[in-house]
Amino acid sequence: MMDWSIQRLLKESPFVSDYFEQNKLDVSGYESMTFSQFLDHFSIQELEDQAIDKERLLADLPVFLRQMQEFLGMSPSALVHSLTILPGHDKSGKPEGFERLTVNTSQIISIVGPTGSGKSRLLADIEWAAQADTPTGRSILINEEVPDNKWRFSSNNKLVAQLSQNMNFVMDLTVQDFLQLHAQSRLCEDPDTVIARIIEEANRLAGEQFQMDTPVTSLSGGQSRALMIADTAILSASPIVLIDEIENAGIDRKKALKLLVAEDKIVLMATHDPLLALIADQRIVIQNGGIHKVISTSEEEKQLLEELEKMDSVIQGARQKLRNGNFLSTADLA
Repeated sequence: MMDWSIQRLLKESPFVSDYFEQNKLDVSGYESMTFSQFLDHFSIQELEDQAIDKERLLADLPVFLRQMQEFLGMSPSALVHSLTILPGHDKSGKPEGFERLTVNTSQIISIVGPTGSGKSRLLADIEWAAQADTPTGRSILINEEVPDNKWRFSSNNKLVAQLSQNMNFVMDLTVQDFLQLHAQSRLCEDPDTVIARIIEEANRLAGEQFQMDTPVTSLSGGQSRALMIADTAILSASPIVLIDEIENAGIDRKKALKLLVAEDKIVLMATHDPLLALIADQRIVIQNGGIHKVISTSEEEKQLLEELEKMDSVIQGARQKLRNGNFLSTADLA
């Protein structure tokens, strides 16, 4: 990378402009040079007058690039290809009923079980990349290896984006301002295009449209969840998405899952909805605080899913008619 031209550096890593600005280096007109060549063009007098330390600048640039790439989730070490859950035990100390479960990017895993059975505990174990140090004794591997501590303790490298049942905003910002802040924090190269796409996708998920200038505190629960799902899929660097009961969000849940999978996320969702449970590639069954078993969706269940989707379409249509103030008839249930 250090033998790249300044022009290529700026194209591949736009944030390198911050390094030049911090060190008061004007590279305008020298983009065809490498950074080393650019520093060599200064005379001895210019180096002294501007207090330019060539050796330090050359040594610090690759460090700056590496740190920024890791912060933004762009470095190879920051890429997550798989998540593996190793068994622990249930509340009674009984070993969990599986050997290991590996989930790859663009896969969906559902988590099912009675209320209070331990679904949220599993999500928490994954979020904290547990290493047999939680009440369940489970361990989490990333890319088949014990995760680097950055995934567990760094505020800059968040392994998981978690979407809970309740999404409440406290900031007095418009949707556009909120997304602009996030885009800036991610050093997004084309924030306007990204923000426009997030709004478009969020409105595809929400039951009722909202605008760029809508205050985030005015969004309904469904609109808030739609916004955060679109933002997580498109802009968040977190490779794993944990969703708690998306069926209660008031959004098009099937479109939401498709969007997340299309962006190469690993998706795990706790759900009571049979349609969502069968959309998943596999489902984790939780009992008494532990993983009772892991089930792969069968071919018969996939065929049954088609029937459930037809039933769900009828229910969604009826719900929309009621929202619009219309009467229902027997024809709506045909």
